[in-house]
Amino acid sequence: MKVGILTGGGDCPGLNAVIRGVVTQGAQFGYEFVGIRDGWKGLVESITMELTTKEVSGILPLGGTILGTSRTNPFKHEGDVEKVISNLKALSIDALVCIGGDDTLGVASKLFDRGIKTVGVPKTIDNDLSGTDTTFGFDTAVSIVSEALDRLHTTAESHHRAMVVEVMGRNAGWIALHGGLAGSADVILIPEVPFDMDEVCAHVNKESREKAGKTSSLIVVAEGATPRGADGVVTQQKGVDAFGHVRLGGIGEYVAGQVEEKTGIETRSVVLGHLQRGGTPTAYDRVLATRYGVKAIEMVKDGSFGNMAALQGGEIVEVSLHVATGTNKTVDMELFKVAEVFFG
Repeated sequence: MKVGILTGGGDCPGLNAVIRGVVTQGAQFGYEFVGIRDGWKGLVESITMELTTKEVSGILPLGGTILGTSRTNPFKHEGDVEKVISNLKALSIDALVCIGGDDTLGVASKLFDRGIKTVGVPKTIDNDLSGTDTTFGFDTAVSIVSEALDRLHTTAESHHRAMVVEVMGRNAGWIALHGGLAGSADVILIPEVPFDMDEVCAHVNKESREKAGKTSSLIVVAEGATPRGADGVVTQQKGVDAFGHVRLGGIGEYVAGQVEEKTGIETRSVVLGHLQRGGTPTAYDRVLATRYGVKAIEMVKDGSFGNMAALQGGEIVEVSLHVATGTNKTVDMELFKVAEVFFG
């Protein structure tokens, strides 16, 4: 059997660990592998690379993806889906392992409905895919945010400032919540809960600081968080990507400006941006991604197509791609209530 592997969407720590898991286990089954370059673009344009155990040796700790990635959507342009199907046949690919988030796996789900043998692996630092407890890359992103907050605490205290830290999280605030809890944030703003700017300022004004014995304040805000009553998310650029998503960014600067104006406290904003995606994966993500890769190729062997490898209660199981991409997994409100204990 010949199996294609692709990585789509944003890059994410642990992608190479998945590729290594798939190829190493699959080689023991006697399978051949084709590396699809740059996500779905590689199947639209038939751009591939050799993929054997030699190519995956030593890639476990590497960030990014040796296959490259893109946000190409073959369902956006007329004729591209037909090119994907034609190129799969021309390359003699019998099955396709798709590693990605909601958009990438959404395409895999649609192709499965058209008769293509696909299996999925959940990749997103946002941790917002349904059907799985955790996506690989999330732990690494949270660790990076936590370390950044530790560093920002010291500079904020030195200058008695308020610091606003914007982190990733379009529809779900998992990174903001976990990172903010780990980094001792005074306020955490997430997409699931529209915020009131006056309430935010009340948590970080001089009176609140004095009551808590603090000289500084730290606010963590997910990029998709919105002020109560606002008409949509805050953006700095117009336009959308191939999947119709606007490019977020700017909410941190907005909140910082409002805090300084309303409280008189000197305030700075920091956007962590792609720092959250880059670098080597944590040990947890290396192990999780490896388990996902091994499970994915076992699903191919068992003929369990149209499904995604998922973590549920410590076990790696299978869930339908339709279920995984049907709705976003949003923040656990009970955990958010725990975070609210420390607001102010």
